[in-house]
Amino acid sequence: MKDFIILPDLTCDCSEEIRKYFGLTDYIQGYVHINDESLRTTLDWSIISRDQFYKTLANKKNKVSSAVASPEEFYQCFKQYAEQGLDILSMSLSSKISSTYSIAASAAKRIQEEYPNCNIYCFDSLRMSGSFGLLVAYACELKAQGKTFREVIDWLEINKHCVHQMGPIDDLTFVARRGQISSGKAFMGNLVGIKPMGDSNADGYVTVLAKVKGIKKALDATVAYLIKMAKSQDQYVFISHSDREDYALTLKEKIEAAASFKKVFVSDVFSGCGTNIGPGMIGVYFLGDPVTKDLAKEKEALNAAIEEVTHV
Repeated sequence: MKDFIILPDLTCDCSEEIRKYFGLTDYIQGYVHINDESLRTTLDWSIISRDQFYKTLANKKNKVSSAVASPEEFYQCFKQYAEQGLDILSMSLSSKISSTYSIAASAAKRIQEEYPNCNIYCFDSLRMSGSFGLLVAYACELKAQGKTFREVIDWLEINKHCVHQMGPIDDLTFVARRGQISSGKAFMGNLVGIKPMGDSNADGYVTVLAKVKGIKKALDATVAYLIKMAKSQDQYVFISHSDREDYALTLKEKIEAAASFKKVFVSDVFSGCGTNIGPGMIGVYFLGDPVTKDLAKEKEALNAAIEEVTHV
């Protein structure tokens, strides 16, 4: 059986712990532009610290944006593995959110023309951050179990529609700056402790399904939602946070006390996704039934979870 490499882009937000555990050896980097400076984006804080990055992002005077690797950079990364005789599974965040998938597909076409014996597949995850990372982790685990290139691809295409997320936004200021709510609503929401909570739709965008008052209630509702919606407890659970490590670790403790999942991982939202998510997000990611149209089932489950923790 021909060997293959799994190559996600860095928006999978897989920490060093996750990469080592699942055997992810490489990924496609990108860039973050801070005012007039351009920095490489990596799955660690070696170039810019977490504290410095999120403080920079929180200051509205700073201009911060992210950029995907160039078509040539994708091509060169693919080429090194094609020259080693490996097939390539390229994994990208949702094509509805970013141009990464189309850039990867363009580079893959060049590789297939130059290296006809190299099978290269570009996978559109229709997810981002922790939900994308969960798919990357399972792809690596399936490969380690001896699954073929085609078997891993088939699993991913079926199960990408089954990845859910849940968790609160702890600070509405950045959300307001993105134009999703007014500054007045953000100020009042922060003042009284309102925490929007949502799940991913079919394209990978997070849709707010309910609002909860207070971080403790929000975290408890997240755990209740996870238990209601998880396909089984024989699975991995990812938690991602954007500069809210204490809350993420508290959420991990609550999940482990309430259920017996295979393993619960905590990871940062690194600078690639963090540029667009902003500070204050805490999210849990897991496998459930396929996402429903208009998230009707998900909204019903979240409201039930909130009701459940309200009367504890």
